[in-house]
Amino acid sequence: MNILFEEDGTFRAGTMLADNNTSLQVELPGGKRSKVKLANILLRFSAPAAGELLYPAQALANEIDVDFLWEVCGEEEFGFEELAAEYHGEKKPSALQATSVLLRLHSAPMYFHRKGRGRYRKAPQEILHAALAGLEKKRLALEAVERMADALVGGTLPAEFTPLLSQLLYAPDRNKLETKALESACARSGKSPVRLLADCGAITSTHEYQLGRFLFEYFPESRGGTSGGTGFADIDLNALADLEHLPVAEAKAFSIDDAATTEIDDAFSVTRLDGGWRIGIHIAAPGLGFTPASALGQIARTRLSTVYMPGRKITMLPEQVIDRYTLLAGRCVPALSLYLELADDFRVLSHQSVIERVSIAANLRHHDLEPVFNDETLSTGLSEFPYKMELKLLWEFAQVLQAGRGETGQSGNRKDYNFEVDWQSRSDVAGINEAGVVQIVERQRGSPLDTLVAELMIFANATWGAALRDAGVSGLYRVQSAGKVRMSTVAAAHEGLGVDCYAWTSSPLRRYCDLMNQWQLIALLSEQPPPFGQKGAPKTSETNVMLLAAMRDFDLTYAAYAEFQRGMERYWCLRWLLQSSRTSVTARVLKEELVRVDEIPLVLRMPSLPGTTIAPRGARVQISIDGIDLLEAQIRARFVELLTTQAEAVDDLADEEGEDEIADQMSDATADVDQIGAAQENELPAETRSITALEAEGDAPAAE
Repeated sequence: MNILFEEDGTFRAGTMLADNNTSLQVELPGGKRSKVKLANILLRFSAPAAGELLYPAQALANEIDVDFLWEVCGEEEFGFEELAAEYHGEKKPSALQATSVLLRLHSAPMYFHRKGRGRYRKAPQEILHAALAGLEKKRLALEAVERMADALVGGTLPAEFTPLLSQLLYAPDRNKLETKALESACARSGKSPVRLLADCGAITSTHEYQLGRFLFEYFPESRGGTSGGTGFADIDLNALADLEHLPVAEAKAFSIDDAATTEIDDAFSVTRLDGGWRIGIHIAAPGLGFTPASALGQIARTRLSTVYMPGRKITMLPEQVIDRYTLLAGRCVPALSLYLELADDFRVLSHQSVIERVSIAANLRHHDLEPVFNDETLSTGLSEFPYKMELKLLWEFAQVLQAGRGETGQSGNRKDYNFEVDWQSRSDVAGINEAGVVQIVERQRGSPLDTLVAELMIFANATWGAALRDAGVSGLYRVQSAGKVRMSTVAAAHEGLGVDCYAWTSSPLRRYCDLMNQWQLIALLSEQPPPFGQKGAPKTSETNVMLLAAMRDFDLTYAAYAEFQRGMERYWCLRWLLQSSRTSVTARVLKEELVRVDEIPLVLRMPSLPGTTIAPRGARVQISIDGIDLLEAQIRARFVELLTTQAEAVDDLADEEGEDEIADQMSDATADVDQIGAAQENELPAETRSITALEAEGDAPAAE
C-alpha cells in the first residue's frame, strides 16, 4: 500500500511498511524511511508506484484551467477528492487524478483558501478580483522596472525619473519602482547611481549637484529641482515698524567690509573730545523693525543663518529687508550703538548703549584699504587716504583692547583664502562645460584691518552680553572652557577670548542668535519686557522654552551650514586644479598621511606618503594628481618626492608656531572670533572667507 502525505508544506509519496495505529512507517522512493503521523496522510493508493505519482500528477495539474476549476466549485468547503471526482467525471478518481487536482488547488491560493489538510474553499469573487488585480499590478511593475533599467543601462533617462531626480540622487526611496530600476541598472552596469544618472544626462552641472544635496535636506521646498526653493514669499514692507521718530546720531559712521558684502552689520564712528575720544560701534538693527512673532521673525527663526558658499549665498532674511536695514553709505539707518568715552591713552572711561538712527558716510572696502593700511605702511608712515586718522586711531585702540585680553597680536604665518567665482565665464571641467571660473586668493590672516574690526566686535559682544547678564535678561552666550566652545543661556567666561562674558550680538542680519540677543537688548534699553526668557521665570515658561529651542536649533543648523561651506570650498579647490590643468602640486605634511596643498586650502590623505621619519610634520613634498571626480568631490593623488630635508621642515614649521592652539580654539565648526585675528566673525564676511582652520590641522574628512 502506498500513501500520499504532507510534510513541512511539501507533498510526498511513499510505501507503507508498518501501521502503528497513530503513525505509519514509510519508505520513500529514494530508500529513506520516515515516520508519518496519521493526521498527515492525504491519500492511500495501490497504483501507481509511490515514485511514479507526483511527477505525472504535476504534469496533469498544469493542464487544469484554474479559472474553470474555480467556476465549477460550490460555495461550501470541499475535499480535493470530491472535486477530483466531479472534475474528472469519476465516482472514484484514480490516485493520479486526485493528486493532480490537489496540486492545482495548492498552487492557486488566491483562488482557493485552505481550510485544513486536503480541504479548501473557493475565494469570494470580490477577494479574488482584488488579488488578481494586485498580481497584474505587480507584473506591470516588474515590467516597468525592467524597462527603466534597460533604458538607464543604454544611457537614456526614463521619463519617470525627471520629477524624482532630487530624491533619487540624495534620498532614494527603495519602495519606489524608479529606485528599484536604478539599483538594477547599477548592478548590471557596475556604476554608482550618481555616475549612471550623470551618464544619462540627468546631471548637467557638478556644482548644482553638490549644492542640490544641501538644499534637499535644509530647504525641502527645493525638492522639485536641484536649486530652487531658496527664495521668499512676498514680503509686505509696510508691515515693518516706522522708525523715523528715532533720534539721529551726530557722528557720521563708516563700515569696513569685503567688496562682496551686502549684509553690512557693523560700522564705526570717531569723534574728537576734550582730552579724549568718543568711539561709536554701530550695529544694524532689524530687531527694531519686526518682532519674533511676526512673519519675518518666523522666517528668520526657520532659516537661522545666512548660508555662505563660494560664489553664492542664501540669506536668512529677504533681500528687501536686508536692503532696508543694511548700513549702506548715503543712508540714515536704525542702529543699536555702543559709545565708548576714551582718554588720550585709550583708557575706557565709560560706555553707553543707544537706540538711534545713524548716517552712514562711507562703506570702506578691504581691497581699497589694504594696499595703504597694512603692517608695513603703519610702521613706515601712512599716506593720505579717506578716513586715515579714524582708522589709525581705531587700530591703536584695538591693540590696547587686544593686550587687555592677554593677546600678543602676532598672527604668525597663518593664511586665509578668498574664493571668487566668475559666473559669467565658463570652464571646460572634466569634459562638462559649466558656468563658473574660480579664483582662490591667498590672504594673510591678522592684518591691521582684521584686528581693528575684530577687537571692536569682541568688545561690543562682551559688553552687551554683560549688560544682559547684569540686568537678569536671558540671552544666548558663547562659552569656552577646557578648549570646547558651546552655546549657552547662562553667561560664563570665554577662555579663548579672555573675557568673562560673550554674546553674539553684532551680526543680526545674518545670524538668528544675534537677532535674538538684539531683541533682548532693545527690550532692556526700552525698559520693556523681553520677548524671550527672563531671570526668575520658571524653566518651563513659554519664553524660556522658546529660547532653549532656538539655541539648540541654531547650534545644529549653524554647524551644518559651516560644514556645507567647507564641502563647497573643497569642491571649488578641485575645480581650480582642473581649470589650472595641474598634474602635480607641492604640499606640506600635516601629520602621518595628511598633507595640505601650498597654494589652496585643500587637505588630502596620502597613503603613499613615507613615514614621519622620512617626511616629518612640516616637510614639503611633491605630489602627482592622477584624477579628480567632481561628482564625488574626490581626488586621486600620490607622493612623488620629498622637497625639504628634516631640518628645513622644522624651520618652516616654526613659522606657524601656535597653529595647533588656534585649531583647538576652533573646536566647533562655527569658527567664531576665537583668538585668531583675521578670521574673526565680522571683519571678513563669510561669503569670501574660507573656513579651513580645522582642515589645516588634519581634522577634515579624509580625502581620497
